[in-house]
Amino acid sequence: MARLLAAISNPYTTILGHMTGRLLLSRNGYPIDHPAIIDACVANQVVIELNAHPRRLDIGWEWISMAIDKGAMLSIDPDAHTIEGYGDIRYGVLAAQKGGLTADKNLSSFSLSELEAWLATRRQSKGI
Repeated sequence: MARLLAAISNPYTTILGHMTGRLLLSRNGYPIDHPAIIDACVANQVVIELNAHPRRLDIGWEWISMAIDKGAMLSIDPDAHTIEGYGDIRYGVLAAQKGGLTADKNLSSFSLSELEAWLATRRQSKGI
């Protein structure tokens, strides 16, 4: 938890990836305090990754609604290590839909101009 919170509080951290480090069916995630991590991400304007790889799906869908209710921004990312892996994004979209994620809270749904504006505002608020 201390390492995650330190990373989240770093002004250069934009997205928290692999929140728990889990690998479904082979490795449990780190025992984290999800509400505390979500609160820290909101307080520090850090986006929470929804890793779409079918062996990760981390953040779990069951935490998405809490994250949204607390004001978090999420991003569905394929965790693709090859071009073929990009298709895994569909698993993240399904998890996001199950958790109630909407386009306005999904950074990966932003247009280029929306993303650039969001990043500029974030940088300005962080003084970087």
